[in-house]
Amino acid sequence: MNQPKRAKILVVDDDPVVLKAVTSILQREGYPIVAIDDAVEGLTAAKDPSIDVAVLDINMPHLSGMDLLKAIKAERPDVEVIMMTAYATVETAVEAVKAGAYDYLTKPFEDIDDLSLTVGKAAERKALKDRTRALEEALTARSQFEDLIGQSSQMRAVFKLVETVSHSTATVLIQGESGTGKELVARAIHYRSARKDKPFVAVNCSALTETLLESELFGHMKGAFTGATGNKKGLFEAADGGTIFLDEIGDVPPATQVRLLRVLQEGEVKRVGANEPVKVDVRVIAATHVDLTRAKEQGRFREDLFYRLNVITIDLPPLRDRPEDVPLLAHHFLKLYAAKLDKKVTGFTPRAMEALTVNRWTGNVRELENVIERAVVLTSNEVLDVEDLPPGFQEAPQAGSPVEVFSLAHLPYAQAKRLAMRAFERRYLTALLEKNNNNVSSAARAAGVDRSNFRRLLKQYEVAGRTMKQRKADGNDSSPLEVA
Repeated sequence: MNQPKRAKILVVDDDPVVLKAVTSILQREGYPIVAIDDAVEGLTAAKDPSIDVAVLDINMPHLSGMDLLKAIKAERPDVEVIMMTAYATVETAVEAVKAGAYDYLTKPFEDIDDLSLTVGKAAERKALKDRTRALEEALTARSQFEDLIGQSSQMRAVFKLVETVSHSTATVLIQGESGTGKELVARAIHYRSARKDKPFVAVNCSALTETLLESELFGHMKGAFTGATGNKKGLFEAADGGTIFLDEIGDVPPATQVRLLRVLQEGEVKRVGANEPVKVDVRVIAATHVDLTRAKEQGRFREDLFYRLNVITIDLPPLRDRPEDVPLLAHHFLKLYAAKLDKKVTGFTPRAMEALTVNRWTGNVRELENVIERAVVLTSNEVLDVEDLPPGFQEAPQAGSPVEVFSLAHLPYAQAKRLAMRAFERRYLTALLEKNNNNVSSAARAAGVDRSNFRRLLKQYEVAGRTMKQRKADGNDSSPLEVA
């Protein structure tokens, strides 16, 4: 059973006697200590993400304890800071608390238990904040499954597969272009599994050099390489009991592939520079935008690792292959960013939605989200129109033109036909109204449709959606009527 993590304490004091005494007291309580006798070096040490509590002297050369407190709070606001001084005044105590100090101690300590108790309470507060943040991140991650939106047959198949594989421990390989939501799928699997209360750890394998990637994944021992100043757990150990998500697995160097294979085969990791392996219980979900089968055939990806990873494959379709999901996604992002920006933007005109649907979306869902966010930020309208979209969307192709046909060529026949018919009907209705001076009755008669059905079509396609008040000219009943 895992023991509760002991808070790591940074002690900074230029007095070697006090520094040694405080370090000794806290070490007896079982805390790991980083003891520094220089404030400038203390600021560097405080950047270590494993530091939980800092105990600082106020009066130090080069950089005062108060300035060090402010610098730590600016860099690491979650670190709890306790100030120490031999020259206590109400003013300095108030200043320290205002700057973010947790508490204030006077030297020499009347009771050494005061130091232990104060550090203990500060450590508890830091642990509580860490747990709260972890819960918030987990809740956010759980709710992010809602961003995996789709009603297309391809996405319904993905949802079904996610639900099925969540209840197993098998390795999963997610394949898809950038921006299709591979990490969302991985999170959805984790939070629907029996491991949901354990860590979900994600790492982008293409973002790190080979040395850093191995250190991040497997950890390292002190002195294993330049800059390895202490022992460090890797992400596999951090994910023990939970799930690790290896994004862009196709970019992993050959040497790291060998180490990954050992984890998958033996269920153990060996830190860089270590002699003994460490057992881990981790479910591996990997993702890639490259063709791993081809990479395997070309010798760029180990065949044995490929088969270890490729137990269950989930293929995420690009957005251009599921255009029926574009309106659903567009409305989702519209609602999201309208709420974030506190703007009353409620929908899209048919022209805007038509432009969004026929777009090829080379950046997939991520690109669509960016386009909608930009539109919501810049618009002054309640309903987004083509003019609110980036310039490339505003070049409306003419009916039957080669440009229009090309813009639909990536869609399935039925979908392309439906969109082409919609575009034709909207343009037909617009032209008919213009020919009849925006008189609904005359236009309906010319179309051979009764007036009520014609008005329904106008509303459906938002043609002449503005209000055109009847103009009484020459007492003629053929003047334009209100069609909104």
